[in-house]
Amino acid sequence: MNQLQTTVAVASQAAPLVASEVERPWPPPQGEWTYEDWLRLPNDGWQYQVIKGVLYMNPAPAIIHQRVSRNLEFAFLLFTTERQSGEIFDAPTDVYLPRQDTPVQPDLLFISAERRDIIGERGVEGAPDLVVEILSRRTWWQDRRVKQPLYEETGVRECWIVDPKAKTIEVYVLQEGQYALLGQWESGETARSEILIGFEVIGLWIKVFSLPPHIRSSLGEPVYIGVWPFCSGFKS
Repeated sequence: MNQLQTTVAVASQAAPLVASEVERPWPPPQGEWTYEDWLRLPNDGWQYQVIKGVLYMNPAPAIIHQRVSRNLEFAFLLFTTERQSGEIFDAPTDVYLPRQDTPVQPDLLFISAERRDIIGERGVEGAPDLVVEILSRRTWWQDRRVKQPLYEETGVRECWIVDPKAKTIEVYVLQEGQYALLGQWESGETARSEILIGFEVIGLWIKVFSLPPHIRSSLGEPVYIGVWPFCSGFKS
């Protein structure tokens, strides 16, 4: 029995069909998954996303993915907290994009302070200002070919594609309804955001400003946090 068959069997036991669903096939054919179908899926450690009726299943992210996500989120959090510019969330956070029946879960996302009203109890009800997808061997096709076009279509103003293996960062900004490449930066170059003015990834390091006094006093200013796993920590 493969993972999908196992998932279907568990979901069938956990969520019995109601009368109106008796004639609906389970699992639904690809392209016909609905929000109600997605709700029936088990909480078993796999990440399930339904995008335009297609079910995507991914296991838990690899360690390198999680380290990069942690470092980026920490730097984003310091930057946005100091400026009170908005909120940062990480996966799994359900994002209900405009005109979509089911939520997606970006690796990281930013909601500006002016748009905090789209943050609800069940998730984010609208397009974030910025999303980050961190590529992995299992998800790169889905991130680039499915989710990035979806973010473009639904009005996400800025999309970061981070590749830990190649140590590159691509930043796309929305211009007249289409993504334009703001820049593709390698490990020796400075990546920047158009939404968060002043937020920079300099080489392998992210410039940060808001840190506890004992770190600032020992390192001086400015201070940088490592984005890639092998340069984690702080430096001045």
